[in-house]
Amino acid sequence: MLCPWRTSDLGLLLLLTVFSVADSANSCVNGEQVIKNNSSTLTEVHFLEHVPMGTRSVLCCPPVLLESVVVITWKIALRSQPLCTRAYKKETNQTIHTNCTDGRITWASRPDLSPHLQINAVAVSHDGMYTCEIVTSNGNFHNVYHLQVLVPPEANIFLRENKDLVVCEAVAGKPAAQISWMPEGHCVTKEEENSNGTVTVRSTCSYSDSNVSSVTCLVSHLTGNRSLPQVLASGTSKSNDLYIKCIIPPIIIILIIVGSVWLLKIRAFRKCKLKKPAATPVIEEDEMQPYAFYTTKNNPLYEAANKVHVFQVSQSGVGGLDFHI
Repeated sequence: MLCPWRTSDLGLLLLLTVFSVADSANSCVNGEQVIKNNSSTLTEVHFLEHVPMGTRSVLCCPPVLLESVVVITWKIALRSQPLCTRAYKKETNQTIHTNCTDGRITWASRPDLSPHLQINAVAVSHDGMYTCEIVTSNGNFHNVYHLQVLVPPEANIFLRENKDLVVCEAVAGKPAAQISWMPEGHCVTKEEENSNGTVTVRSTCSYSDSNVSSVTCLVSHLTGNRSLPQVLASGTSKSNDLYIKCIIPPIIIILIIVGSVWLLKIRAFRKCKLKKPAATPVIEEDEMQPYAFYTTKNNPLYEAANKVHVFQVSQSGVGGLDFHI
């Protein structure tokens, strides 16, 4: 994508050049030179460089012999900033700075030893175009860097208050992150540009019409990819319903059976306790009555003895009466 400050001529040159992506935190990036116009003294090579925020980046000038160098010029076009120019004239050993206020952008070494440029602790504000122009006795050479600072987004996933929608967001990323879902649902994705140049991407999905119990949000970014799982409220309620239907009824039935057996045992114990005879003399006398009746009714010897005894007593009584008279 062309930056707004580029001209149509630059866009035409981009079609004739190659863009390379590399990490220049520790060394220079030298792209492949694909265009050489022998009828012109101009040779220009373009690079597309992605640099993670907070790292150190070194941008290189075209590889030429320093003995043939006349002038080295860095032109730095940052967003919302005036054009910064850093130049070195070999003949006078003089350096010139114009509109360069960012102290983190400096020469990588002494200009007479190395023409390269370095950025310490790359920030979002360093997004822009960096051009190294070298004028030599053999012609002019240009390296153009389209620097893009990478900011990893903060990825989050959560359910909305009504529990029917799930939201996945990639906050303050640069460039904008890509969000996808597994499985796919009814989703709406929106991007919001922040004041610092980062972008927040927010995707909201509904799975109310499906039997999905959990989903995964995939956040894709140049700084790395992330996978965020989320259990849906509908899936949780379905699991609870299944638990209630399959687990609770057997437990209730078991409790009813155990309770019924316990009540039956209590009732049987009470009945046995009520039927137990009381240990009283009356009951013992009643128990002896059948034996006494049997003895009285069925023992003739006992009856004869009683009669003799009564007769003797009668005679004794009569004799007594006569004696006293």
